[in-house]
Amino acid sequence: MRYRFIALCIALLSAATAAPAQVSVSVGIGINVPVYPQLVLVPGHPVYYAPGLRANFFFYDGLYWVLEGDNWYMSSWYNGPWQFVEPVYVPYYVLRVPVRYYRAPPPYFRGWQPSAPPRWGQHWGPQWENQHKGWDKWNRRAVPAPAPLPTFQRRYSGERYPHAEQQPALQSRNYRYQPRSEVARQHYQERGQARGQDNGRDKREKESQGPSR
Repeated sequence: MRYRFIALCIALLSAATAAPAQVSVSVGIGINVPVYPQLVLVPGHPVYYAPGLRANFFFYDGLYWVLEGDNWYMSSWYNGPWQFVEPVYVPYYVLRVPVRYYRAPPPYFRGWQPSAPPRWGQHWGPQWENQHKGWDKWNRRAVPAPAPLPTFQRRYSGERYPHAEQQPALQSRNYRYQPRSEVARQHYQERGQARGQDNGRDKREKESQGPSR
């Protein structure tokens, strides 16, 4: 009995001290983008969308973002590999993209206003809504500039598309942008793409914007 109690204490301590995971590796998300897609800036937003794809495909803060079903995924390359992102870590500017720019809207979007962001609070529930009050309100005069597109990736399609282990080196050599959001910075660091980022950038991004992420 005493040993069981000690084991339980160790397990609880480990759970309390473990850092929350923001992303996890995904084995596949059901979409295939064989060539670099056309990306168009969403008016008034620092986010691009892909009008030619039958997918909810976006580019923001140096990363590609995809909504597939009820899940968000991100990648630094246009055809993955993709990482699952918990709803609490998806940047607000991605969530603010109006409904009309989702090229394959899930069924729960039905009836939502095309010119407004999806009703994430209604979909994800009151706990998410309470934790993210004001996510759909921001200073439109202080919107950050959109990240440059990694157009060098156009050279890599079909059989030339790089394996996951090759991607960080190619990205580092050809794409100099450093992300603002915490989840994007973590992704870059984990994949060896960081270059001495300024830790104060997150704070500057929040200036006069409300909750921006």
